[in-house]
Amino acid sequence: MIDSLNSVLPVFIYVLLIIFIIVGIILGIKLIITIDKVNVVVDDINNKVKSLDYLFSIISGVTNKFELISSKVTDIVLAVINKISSLKKGKEESEDNE
Repeated sequence: MIDSLNSVLPVFIYVLLIIFIIVGIILGIKLIITIDKVNVVVDDINNKVKSLDYLFSIISGVTNKFELISSKVTDIVLAVINKISSLKKGKEESEDNE
C-alpha cells in the first residue's frame, strides 16, 4: 500500500503542478492583453484631456480679463462715492462753520 502511494503521489503532485503552471500562463497572457487595452483607453483619455486643457486655458484667460475689468470698475465707483461723500462732508462742515 505504501509503495503504491510512494509511486502515485509524486505523479499526482506533478500533474497538479503542471496544471497550475498552465493556468498561471493563461492568466498571465490574459492580464497582458487586458493591460494593453487599458493603456489604449488611458492614452485616449490623455489626448482628450490635453485638447480640453487648451479650452480651459482660454476660459481662464477670459475670466482673468473680466476680473481685471470688474476690479477697475469697482475702484472707479468707490472713488466716485468717496469723492461725493467728501464733498457732502465739506459742505456740511462749511455750513456748520457759518
